[in-house]
Amino acid sequence: MQLGGKPPELVQQATDGVVDIIWTVLGYTPGRFPRAEAFELPFVMTSGEATSRAFQEYADTYMKDDFPGLKVIAVHTHGPGVLHTKAPVNKLEDLGGMKLRGPTRVITGMLDKLGATPVGMPVPAVPEAVSKGVIDGTVIPWEITLPLKMTELVGNHTEFSGKYGFYTATFGFLMNQASYDRLPDDLKAVIDANSGIETAAWAGQAMDGGDTAGRKKAVASGNNIVTLDDAETKRWAEAAAPVIEEWIAEMDGKGMQGGELVDAARALVAKYSN
Repeated sequence: MQLGGKPPELVQQATDGVVDIIWTVLGYTPGRFPRAEAFELPFVMTSGEATSRAFQEYADTYMKDDFPGLKVIAVHTHGPGVLHTKAPVNKLEDLGGMKLRGPTRVITGMLDKLGATPVGMPVPAVPEAVSKGVIDGTVIPWEITLPLKMTELVGNHTEFSGKYGFYTATFGFLMNQASYDRLPDDLKAVIDANSGIETAAWAGQAMDGGDTAGRKKAVASGNNIVTLDDAETKRWAEAAAPVIEEWIAEMDGKGMQGGELVDAARALVAKYSN
């Protein structure tokens, strides 16, 4: 944010032309991209690459009118979210009262349903919040544990069994439309050639590669890595299911056909996942 402002202001900065291009978490701007939240719902995503392909196709179909003043270069997701905590989490009940950071309103809502005390904040604020005891841990993918130095700040990490990841967050590479329009045709062609589903897949694949490196660091550090078995993972999915039901009802109330959006997200993830 060296050009000024805070993470939740990035989308408006790009819309207003204060900056030309941004890369941001869409959920940092609550209410602005409600349709994107279908991909944040619990146990919908698989890998970063497959889910990013799915999200790009979904955005091209269902979110065409959601980016006024912006040119979408690509949208994508990260890999499976993981719990990183000071105290070990071996079962659902261990979350009780634990103060956990969540990146977006959907994910903080999910943490609340699971029994934690959710605290919303952008990811750059996490290390200080953990070190000062403001939070007891966070949910982030493995890849971001490296720059945040989470393996030094906490000693416990909890993963889930099965094909579907705990959650993901959605991102956008977004450009001010007027800045794009001012470019000569040959430079527009360069941007266009590096936009869309293959760029989304590249970003998701990079996230997956970062996950491998982040997890390797935790193993090398001797941290405690818990992988919940199928039965326990199912308990978490069942406890989180009301988040999906409530989101569908909320979208229906806004005339957005929430059930159709969730079905589309799940079908597209299945399409691109092995």
